[in-house]
Amino acid sequence: MPRLARYALAVCVLAVVAAVVSFVQGVVLVGVVWVLIAGLASNMTWYYLRRDRAARRTSVTG
Repeated sequence: MPRLARYALAVCVLAVVAAVVSFVQGVVLVGVVWVLIAGLASNMTWYYLRRDRAARRTSVTG
């Protein structure tokens, strides 16, 4: 797993935890912001994973 994908995954997990804590404390607006950040970090994780897989395929085949 590429380093940037690991960092993005860590940010995603931490953002989800922060969202849960915010919702439990009753701060809905901040919780929604954390959910949006988690979604962004999740998309970044998938992007870096797919980019790494594509780079490996092209380096092996050509």
